[in-house]
Amino acid sequence: MKKLIVILLLAVTGYFMVISFMDLGKDGPVVKNGVKDFYLDKTVSELKVANTITSIVVNFRGFDTLGEVTVLFLAATALGGILYKKRHHVGERSVLFPSSTIVKAGSKLLFPAIILLGVYVFVHGHLSPGGGFQGGTIIATGFLLMLLAYDNFSVSHKVLSYIESFAGIFFVLFGLSGMFMGKTFLENFMPVGNLNDLFSGGIIPIIYILVGFKVAAELTGLIYTVLNEKE
Repeated sequence: MKKLIVILLLAVTGYFMVISFMDLGKDGPVVKNGVKDFYLDKTVSELKVANTITSIVVNFRGFDTLGEVTVLFLAATALGGILYKKRHHVGERSVLFPSSTIVKAGSKLLFPAIILLGVYVFVHGHLSPGGGFQGGTIIATGFLLMLLAYDNFSVSHKVLSYIESFAGIFFVLFGLSGMFMGKTFLENFMPVGNLNDLFSGGIIPIIYILVGFKVAAELTGLIYTVLNEKE
């Protein structure tokens, strides 16, 4: 029975993939004029976003971004599940070279600055180079620094799970909200504001903030699990 269900799901998925590929290259204003000019024009004129890459990743191809975040979540979940029973308790982490007082003091000083930088990167992703993935990764490196400097430093997996779950849920809800208003998935439905203003771009900065929190939580949890693996 399970094999039959899997075969049916693969058959349905394959059918829609074939249909999608067959539609490529057919009549359409975007295909005829080229996606480059379309993206460059609509990013500024309609979305009021200064970073064209951001508008492509979050708006025009937002469904792809949802897939990328899902892949990251599945990878982190799989590795965390494999290593879960092999984790040390807090304070039992094996440290080959204990950190000096200078390293610990420097890490404690840099940690809030790194977190602030990560938040800045994904909050301003629609205005400057950066975004949710980059900002989330920066935040995770801050926690990595503290985990390496302090052998008794810990993070709450429950809190990380809540952050990751709520970010993912709201990501999907914002995407579906556009569909309920007669638009496509993750198409903007909010006021776009003025170009180069922080409150501009409609849902794009909101989506990037959610992605930033989601990536930060997933990577931090993954790093903590790997560093606490028993030998």
